[in-house]
Amino acid sequence: MSSSPRRGASSRADRSPAPPSTAQRRMGRVGVAEVGHAVPADERIHLRDQVLVLARRSTLRSLRQPGQVVFPLLFPLILLAVSASGLTAATRLPGFPTHSYLAFALAVPFLQGALFASINAGTDLAIDIESGFFNRLALTPLRAPALLAGEIGGQLLISGLGGAVYLLVGVAFGVHIAAGVLGAVVLLALAVLIGFAFASLGALIALWLGSAEAVQGFFPLLFVLVFLSSSNLPRNLISTQWFKFVATYNPVSYLIEGYRSLIISGWDGRALALAFGIAIGIAILALTGASRSLRTRLVRT
Repeated sequence: MSSSPRRGASSRADRSPAPPSTAQRRMGRVGVAEVGHAVPADERIHLRDQVLVLARRSTLRSLRQPGQVVFPLLFPLILLAVSASGLTAATRLPGFPTHSYLAFALAVPFLQGALFASINAGTDLAIDIESGFFNRLALTPLRAPALLAGEIGGQLLISGLGGAVYLLVGVAFGVHIAAGVLGAVVLLALAVLIGFAFASLGALIALWLGSAEAVQGFFPLLFVLVFLSSSNLPRNLISTQWFKFVATYNPVSYLIEGYRSLIISGWDGRALALAFGIAIGIAILALTGASRSLRTRLVRT
């Protein structure tokens, strides 16, 4: 008796798992949701769990690499000590806003710590791309916001820790926070926000280039932006015209001045509005670009 296929076998065969390439394309269309898309309550809980898992992984990976924690803390403090001891004479310039150059320069380590957060976030994400871990995530129902928030979230802890260390070191060496205790809290909040913005920028660079070496190559460029700002002198006291022009149109100047206003001026609404506004703008632009690059990369892989 000739055997015939059992009823329903073909339907089960039709439901066989799709090949990896097809699954990846489906991931690009379905699993990766656009930022801002309405998410049901149960899916929001699932998204939160994904973010927490990936953020925990990112944090533990950073803590297991002492260079990603110690160096971003020590290097800005070393530069602070050098500048505070070598540029003290600048406080005698007419119109200099404070008698303590240490208080004036204390804002710079906060910004430098944010730059390290951008490089660390970008490098870690690029390593995931190069190692194939990113491709394996493409076969899961992982949502794009979870991946980005998880990778960036690990650096928020480093940014907050760094901001607290810089603040404590400054106070220990006699810096008075003009805005008081509440100002110190706002200072740390601004540090975390700017760290988040620059970490988002690092993620964008990583998704754009896909190489850890290329991400690290951007660090000198970002560091130059700090020196071409009002980091060493107030903009109104910069005598070289081209330098003053660059510092005026350099957004880093206004981020530093936001920190500085809380330390030496008190509550300066304009300086704080510019600092928070620029940081939020950088974060929105970087996250938007990173989300688009992420969808493109997941579909392509």
